Amino acid sequence: MSETHPRYLWWNGRQVRWEEATVHVTELGWSTVGAVFEGIRAYWNAETGEAYVFRLREHLERLLRSMRLVRLATTWSIGDLTSAILQLLRDNECREDTYIQPVAYRAAGPKTLSGFSEESGLYIVTRPMPSHLLTGRIVRAKVSSWRRISDEVMPPRVKNISNYRNGQLAAMEAQLDGYDQAILLNQQGKVAEAPGACVMLVRNGKLITPDITQSILESITRDALLRLAREELGLQVEERAVDRTELYVAEEVFLCGTAYEITPVGEIDHYQIGDGQAGPVTRALERLYHDIARGIDPRRPEWRTPVGLAERAAVPGAGS
Repeated sequence: MSETHPRYLWWNGRQVRWEEATVHVTELGWSTVGAVFEGIRAYWNAETGEAYVFRLREHLERLLRSMRLVRLATTWSIGDLTSAILQLLRDNECREDTYIQPVAYRAAGPKTLSGFSEESGLYIVTRPMPSHLLTGRIVRAKVSSWRRISDEVMPPRVKNISNYRNGQLAAMEAQLDGYDQAILLNQQGKVAEAPGACVMLVRNGKLITPDITQSILESITRDALLRLAREELGLQVEERAVDRTELYVAEEVFLCGTAYEITPVGEIDHYQIGDGQAGPVTRALERLYHDIARGIDPRRPEWRTPVGLAERAAVPGAGS
């Protein structure tokens, strides 16, 4: 893979060289208003010489749901997209932790606010994204003055690119105020999510998180962690509305998502959370998630899709 960009990307049914994937500048704008995307990780395991895509099928199922909700035609099947992603990772020689981003956009119709066509285009691109799991990263957060979009305004449960302007405003506010991250409340004043991440907290040994009717993304990482907490760690889990002040008195708070993985929060609005470090529940989930995603722990094999890099390396001349 090039230091600046990968050799190939996938675009509308075929793999093309990076420099060949071009459109006219006037195509930008309205075509992206209804665009949807997925953020997917592949984790590299140096011991096996293999990369594993985490919960690939679930991500692609959500992509197709997102396309349906914003009225984009679904031209390619999950099988088509799975094959495209795995081939792309192999041909780009992604022997490191990698971020995979499929983006579906409106490909036809008038370039106006009211223009409408269901014809879609779709591209898939890869780039290096080192994991920060087990690195000791801690963030400081503030509750934002911006409110999370509601289901009556835009569909927060899917990854519509336009939704992310909401979180971006909150993130910029937090950074200008000296924090690392923001936490948004929903229109009812309950905890929703952080920009690009769900929120989880621990109180009295229970893992608590806003339920999916609280204006949050239907997060695949969130779902994985709730399953691991219940089924592997034996924790009591509550999915419910969460008050802002519950964050301040929690023993542990962390953010979770494909990009954020598991990111402990040490302080919110100048209230120290626990001892300001990752707590025991956070650490246990972080270790379990890391080992399962990277293929160190053999449990949950259905969550890992091998890329085929180990097999490719065994073939003389392959990848040269």
